[in-house]
Amino acid sequence: MYSLVRPLLFCLPPETAHRCTLGTMRQLERLGLAPAPPRAPAECGRTVMGIRFPNPVGLAAGLDKNGEYIDALARLGFGFLEIGTVTPRPQPGNPRPRMFRIRAARAVINRMGFNNVGVDRLVENVQRARYRGVLGINIGKNFDTPLERAADDYVACLRKVYSLASYVTVNISSPNTENLRRLQGAVALDALLSTLMSERRALAARHGRSVPLTVKIAPDLDRPQIEAIAASLRRHAVDAVIATNTTVTREGVSGQPHENEAGGLSGAPLRARATSVVRQLAQALAGRVPVIGVGGIMSGADAREKFAAGASLVQLYTGLVYRGPALVRECVSELCGR
Repeated sequence: MYSLVRPLLFCLPPETAHRCTLGTMRQLERLGLAPAPPRAPAECGRTVMGIRFPNPVGLAAGLDKNGEYIDALARLGFGFLEIGTVTPRPQPGNPRPRMFRIRAARAVINRMGFNNVGVDRLVENVQRARYRGVLGINIGKNFDTPLERAADDYVACLRKVYSLASYVTVNISSPNTENLRRLQGAVALDALLSTLMSERRALAARHGRSVPLTVKIAPDLDRPQIEAIAASLRRHAVDAVIATNTTVTREGVSGQPHENEAGGLSGAPLRARATSVVRQLAQALAGRVPVIGVGGIMSGADAREKFAAGASLVQLYTGLVYRGPALVRECVSELCGR
């Protein structure tokens, strides 16, 4: 069905199509008209970060920034959902237009800029949802918070979402918040992780459970940077790392419309670069910290490639724009040997 609807959606601006699609899915779910999610066999489940995932295919952050569509998205057969990125205070993000399809390359460029309704509203949305599966919540800093005070924003969000999240992702890799990627530097990352892991210990004592923390990194890193990040993740006993966010390179879209738009590139052109980072991370971490692979997964074979590189789980986003819900089923089937 999605293949029939997609040409109509692609006649709309990307953000409009995004809202229409999710809004329709939510309405169908509320009316009881959405199909039941496909069930993966028991042997498809796996335990990562101490969490039991019913299948290894998840939704990447960014598609449902505010946790407004959780129950509808749960119908697509994901093994887990990740919502956000959310910041302490609401913010509108960057001026529109800020999302661009590159159809010939099966890619998207976005410069959304952490547009979201703020952590308090996200918490209300999560509390209203009926979904009881694995839920990750991705947190970031407000655009106008100085980088030297970024930890304050992450701590504020962590405190608010802690009791509701299966795991929390620390996003330090969006290219659309000025200077955010500097937090991936060795000194800055050590300081941030020291603060967050200390706060996690205090929250664990208060809530009686330790919620796993993951870190989402960029694909635009060289081997020494990747090895330095891996060392920091091991040193602070971070529970997992998500590789990767979007890229600022334009490999694979040369000569295409919108190639010069500012923002992060996702979709098929990102696949090889993201997989390379997954592989290098997995080698550097030597099994001590699991890797969640994301970036350019457009088929079941692409998901399998991430696993072969060392990923324990995978996440989808841009592939859904071009393939629709069938991509979820295809990836689950490929990874579960069905």
